[in-house]
Amino acid sequence: MTAQLRIDGETKIFPIIGHPIGQVKSPTSLSGIMAERNFNGMVLPVHILPEDLAAWLAQAKAMRNCGGIVVTVPHKAPCLQVCSRVSARAHASGAVNIMIRDGDDWVGDATDGHGYLDGIAAEGFDVAGKPALLVGTGGAGSAIAYEILARGASELALHDIDTARRDSLIVRLNTAFPGKVRIGSTDPRGFALVANATPLGMREGDPLPVQTDLLTADQFVADVVTRPAVPPLIAAARAKGCGTMPGSGMFNAQAVLLAELLMGVRRIDA
Repeated sequence: MTAQLRIDGETKIFPIIGHPIGQVKSPTSLSGIMAERNFNGMVLPVHILPEDLAAWLAQAKAMRNCGGIVVTVPHKAPCLQVCSRVSARAHASGAVNIMIRDGDDWVGDATDGHGYLDGIAAEGFDVAGKPALLVGTGGAGSAIAYEILARGASELALHDIDTARRDSLIVRLNTAFPGKVRIGSTDPRGFALVANATPLGMREGDPLPVQTDLLTADQFVADVVTRPAVPPLIAAARAKGCGTMPGSGMFNAQAVLLAELLMGVRRIDA
């Protein structure tokens, strides 16, 4: 952060909520963007347990200088339910990762997919016309799945150990993109894009989300995990000669979009 952060009685407060919360990098980055643009606001990490979410959201609505909330795991799906309006991509993915105040209402969006695919594009890979495998259908995974299809993937296979969650997403996505989505597995063969949207790799000893011994150098592998900087999946993919994007690529691509939504520079199309 190079610009001077301003904190006074007119400062807008934007919590980022999650459980856990120690892994998030957004507060410094988003607050820095605001300071550089001379916007009087700051993003703060807030640790909220799932059982406390409803009561906390009620208090956040009562805090009149809270202009928006950034949402991370595991609150993305529950927060969709408190929004009065949501974007088409949030509706299809069944989750939000940002909520903007509109009077006494919240307007929600799901930008994880936008950041994920922009990060992939920055590495020179275009999913249009190509088959993709996505592991993980939670809040971030759902938004990523929607964006993969919105950018023209020829098909999308989904894998999740929570089969009910996976199947629910397949139904929603096939409504928006008929016949494009099917059940997948941990076998990455036959896919141009292999994408992880689970936290696997964040903790030492985690299993790999896909069978990396079956990867080939012509595939592109992407991950949501930001810590460690090179997650085990990305390390294994690089050893196979694959193009890759670690979670930092998604984070960097999404930061400006989130900051501009919080500042009101951009509006949610809902």
